[in-house]
Amino acid sequence: MFRHSTRTFVVGLCVLAAAAPAAPALAGGDPAGADPAPHTAARALRAQTLADLATTMKGEAYAYAAYSLFAAEADRQGLPAVGKLFRSTAQTELTEHLREAATLAGLVGSNAANLRQAINGETYEHQVMYRRFAEQARADGDLEAAKLFSEIAADEGRHRDASRTALTAVTTGRGTIPAPPKADVVAVHAGLPKVKAARTRANLDTALHGEGLAHAKYMLFAAHARQTGNAALARLWEGTAEVERQEHLAGEAVLAGLVRTTRENLRKAITGEHNEATTVYPGFARRATAVGDTAAARLFRDTAADEARHAAAFQKALDQLR
Repeated sequence: MFRHSTRTFVVGLCVLAAAAPAAPALAGGDPAGADPAPHTAARALRAQTLADLATTMKGEAYAYAAYSLFAAEADRQGLPAVGKLFRSTAQTELTEHLREAATLAGLVGSNAANLRQAINGETYEHQVMYRRFAEQARADGDLEAAKLFSEIAADEGRHRDASRTALTAVTTGRGTIPAPPKADVVAVHAGLPKVKAARTRANLDTALHGEGLAHAKYMLFAAHARQTGNAALARLWEGTAEVERQEHLAGEAVLAGLVRTTRENLRKAITGEHNEATTVYPGFARRATAVGDTAAARLFRDTAADEARHAAAFQKALDQLR
C-alpha cells in the first residue's frame, strides 16, 4: 500500500548488486568484505526487477508502520478486533513480504557493508534531504514542519557518526560500538494535517516512507549482527530503528494527519491493498516473468494474492462497523 518513489534506494540496491563476490569467511566472525549469499542472487536479477523489489520493500515497510498506528487508534476507539486485524496484517507486511523481497534483492550484507549502506543513507538525509525539506517548509510558512525536519536532520547526522564509529570497530577491531540511541516516543492520535503547503505534504510523504524503510532495514541488519555474534552492533541497529519509527516517523505522521478515524483508516487500507493486488504486484510479476526472473515473479504473484485477502478482511471489518 501507499507507494512512493524509490530512486535513492534503487541506487543503493544497484551498488549492492554490483558488489564483488563474497570473501571467504574468517574463523569466528563476519569479515568486513564478505557478503552473504543473497547478494549473489541479487547480481543475477535485472535492473527493473531490482527496482520493483525496492518499491516493494519501501511500500511494505510503510504499510507496517501505518497499520501499527491504525491498530493503536482502533484500540483507543474501543475496537480491539480491528486493532488485532491491523496488527496481524502489519506483521505479514514486515516479516513476510518485506523480508522475502529483501532476501531476493540482497539487501543485507556483511556487518561492514550494512554500516556503509547506513552511513550513505544517513549522510544524504542529514546533509541534503531534511535540510532541503526544512528550507522549503520554512519558505511555505509550515514552521512546525521546518522545525521537525531540522531536528531530524541533526539526528541523522548523529546516526551517521555512530555508524562510522561502529564501522571502525568492526573493520579494525579498535574502539567500541556506540551505545544505542533512545527514542523520544511521539504519540500519534487521529487528526487532520497540521501543514498547509502541498510541497510540505509531499515532503512528509517522502520522509514517512524513508523512515519506515529505515526502521525495517535496520531491524534486518540487527538480526544479521546477532547471527554473527555482534550483540553490541545489534543493539545499536535496534535503538536507531526505534528512533526512526517511534520518533521521526511518528512526528511526521502527526503533522501529515496520517491517522484518522478507524473507518477512514480502513478505507485507506482497502484502497491501497486493492491497488497492490490488482495493479502493482501483477505488473511487477509480468515484468519479472518477461525477463526470466522467475523467483521474483513468484514472490510478486504470492504477495498480490495476500494483498487481495487483506483487502477483503479490511472490507469485512469496515462492513461490520456500519
